[in-house]
Amino acid sequence: MKRISIMALILSTCLVSGAWAQQPARNVRTNWSQFRFDVSHTGLNPDEHVLNVDNVGSLNVKWRYSSRGEIDSSPAVVDGVVYVGSHDGNLYALKASDRGVMWKYHTGGQVNSAPNVVNGVVYVGSDDGNVYALNATTGALLWSYATGGYVYSSPNVINGALYVGSNDGNVYALNATTGVLLWSYATGGQAQASPAVANGMVYVGSNDGNIYALDATTGILQWSYTTGGTVFSSPAVANGVLYVGSTDNSLYALNATTGALLWSYATGNYVYSSPAVANGVVYFGSVDRNVYALNADTGALLWSYATGNQVKTAPAVANGVVYFGSLNRKVYALNATTGAELWMHRTGGEVNSSPAVANGVVYVGSYDGKVYAFNLKKGRK
Repeated sequence: MKRISIMALILSTCLVSGAWAQQPARNVRTNWSQFRFDVSHTGLNPDEHVLNVDNVGSLNVKWRYSSRGEIDSSPAVVDGVVYVGSHDGNLYALKASDRGVMWKYHTGGQVNSAPNVVNGVVYVGSDDGNVYALNATTGALLWSYATGGYVYSSPNVINGALYVGSNDGNVYALNATTGVLLWSYATGGQAQASPAVANGMVYVGSNDGNIYALDATTGILQWSYTTGGTVFSSPAVANGVLYVGSTDNSLYALNATTGALLWSYATGNYVYSSPAVANGVVYFGSVDRNVYALNADTGALLWSYATGNQVKTAPAVANGVVYFGSLNRKVYALNATTGAELWMHRTGGEVNSSPAVANGVVYVGSYDGKVYAFNLKKGRK
């Protein structure tokens, strides 16, 4: 099911003692506090030192928790608590140790948005059109802000400001403490993608086919780039380059300062997946049923892996391993250098949720309504 290119084999040889060289396991406490791990949405957890290419094949189900609805939302993991939304309208706070429910908060619609946890506050969007700020310990409502459409977008919070898109076509900047509107920017279509923030700019895609770069303080447009399709993919920004997918079947690399095209790579179908960027490689999935690894500088193919069904989720990268889900109901772990399959687990439904990897545990949701936690020791089923 996998195709390993000559370039990937060469890269594997060259990197034996390089970026992916395994570090000894040690006690580590890291958080995966938001969609794509960080504000620039790289999808890379650089502090994971428990799971690696040698032991990830031994992952077992630590626990699974059943909600009353399908799960698109990608989990956030902070200080021993897993936060995740469900189509049943609830945002859940679960104990990472044993799946115990600390609290749940019911919104007025499905929760597709991935939560973001910052300074003891959980921020999340809902299909009821609202953005919510909740106390991370108790689930108590701190504030809510009503947009004019569904909020699939996952909030991004930095320097006291929250940035989020809405299906009403606007990108919003809110005061993260009070929920007061700072500014909004109208795109030409639904803004379902989640904004990335870097270099004092907010980067976000729209269903009008454009990528927008907005001044983070004022919301003033700095540049835009038109792709040939809608942009559901959330951009990732690394080393001065913005990477994003489009339904014109391509992944784009743009100069993050100017918006100039650096390169593009054509797959065989839509690219809904949000890319991950790690150690000079871009990882993403396609509706053509493949996961791709490209040279981040040139766009050259390093390897691809065929799953047999659509890949819409965003990959997560940690300690030499790439994690992702597929509509074939499976969650995968691949060798980040070669694309070789290291581990796979079948869930009871399609996997649209993007994995979170923290403290030796992989968390992901499924359309079977369950949140899964996988680690190296067998736990509660």
